[in-house]
Amino acid sequence: MARRRNFTDQFKAKVALEALRGDKTIQEIAAKHQVHPNQVSTWKRQAVEGMADVFAKKGGATGPTEAEIKELHAKIGRLAVENDFLSQGLKR
Repeated sequence: MARRRNFTDQFKAKVALEALRGDKTIQEIAAKHQVHPNQVSTWKRQAVEGMADVFAKKGGATGPTEAEIKELHAKIGRLAVENDFLSQGLKR
């Protein structure tokens, strides 16, 4: 039985970029890199679909807000008090 090949992200990007350029046909690119033409088409489609993420605003993945930080500090305080209370109960 044939073993499934794994390709690196860099290789996929190189092949997809070559397909996006349009200098060669999908079949020529596939023959050059020894992959199936359907695979080249899939990588090209994935590259086009993922291109919007490159230009997405960077502010969407920021850290927690001030309100979230305050809420987390309050929760830490409550848990610390509960922990102290329970640990003293075990000592008795």
